[in-house]
Amino acid sequence: MDLSTLRILVTGGSGFLGSFVIARLEGAGARSVFVPRSHEFDLTSADATGRLFAEAKPQVVFHLAARVGGIEANRRSPGTFFRDNMAMGLNVLEEARKCGVEKVIVAGTICAYPKFAPVPFREEDLWNGYPEETNAPYGIAKKALLVMAQAYRQEFGSNFVMLFPVNLYGPRDNFDLESSHVIPAMIRKFVDAQARGEREVTLWGDGTPTREFLYVEDAANGLVLAGERYDKPDPVNLGAGFEIAMRDLATLIAKLCGYEGGIVWDANRPNGQPRRMLDTSRAEAEFGFKATTTFEDGLRKTIAWYRENRAQIV
Repeated sequence: MDLSTLRILVTGGSGFLGSFVIARLEGAGARSVFVPRSHEFDLTSADATGRLFAEAKPQVVFHLAARVGGIEANRRSPGTFFRDNMAMGLNVLEEARKCGVEKVIVAGTICAYPKFAPVPFREEDLWNGYPEETNAPYGIAKKALLVMAQAYRQEFGSNFVMLFPVNLYGPRDNFDLESSHVIPAMIRKFVDAQARGEREVTLWGDGTPTREFLYVEDAANGLVLAGERYDKPDPVNLGAGFEIAMRDLATLIAKLCGYEGGIVWDANRPNGQPRRMLDTSRAEAEFGFKATTTFEDGLRKTIAWYRENRAQIV
């Protein structure tokens, strides 16, 4: 599919991942990309979603809009996370079907995987258990969209494909400690502690869980490649193919931030899922995706962005 010749709608296009997808599309020559604003088009409303499709008249949709957050945000608002993510997906896919959209690429989440899925997570393991409890409502809402996409393909012939990215990070991430994910939270804590001369930083959990991280530009590249080259019903993982323990992650980020104080782990706070790492072989085989940004380079770029924008964030 030559995306440069088509009208493209990117839900969530003004958000973290979406902004990089827009840049990747424009870099590939896309000339007609519509980015809705949430205050104009509330995707949890079927009527507003209908107005959006009537105005944008898309031929291809990247559905990236989501209510997301870290462990605390998910624990605080599980019902809201389920409702909003489910509603947005239902409305977007149904409207795409009604309007005869040629293709929809849906961004899922690694949170959909079972809590104790074998590592590395293979797409076949998605249904072999219940997700980690703190973010299960969000993960299940996203996983339900895979069922919807496959069911619509079977009944209506809809070309809906779904990708499951691992934890993302990079410039323009959310650095609000009330709702951020682990990498921006650590960067903010270490940079701010260094600036204030504090000798100690407290982090959540006991430091034993492992995670995999994908630089946001690589994720955007994977989504666009899928838009161009992938048309099958099977879900596809997007990741970088490595695993790092939280203690090692904290040590690395502290070093890159220049923070030399102590790190205290608050074991009374939740760890989240014990381990996370994806099998990324399907993405490489099906549409040639492979992450190219090294983890340290991605972290350096993210830290530099936070330092440059810290005054506006703090």
